[in-house]
Amino acid sequence: MTLILTPNIPDPDGFYDELLALHDGLSKEESDALNARLILVLGNHIGDRDVLRQAFEAAKPPPEDG
Repeated sequence: MTLILTPNIPDPDGFYDELLALHDGLSKEESDALNARLILVLGNHIGDRDVLRQAFEAAKPPPEDG
């Protein structure tokens, strides 16, 4: 299986709004913990280590110019 990097979520704006609302009223620490739990839940759902490794690579920040 290959990681999908093209738009694949119906109503992406609605998804983003829900994601932001999930964090409403949380402290930075609580928000970070929520993100960590969400990553683990979604990683478990995906289940494919090769796809997860592809996601790790895709999520890395770009190298700095210099």
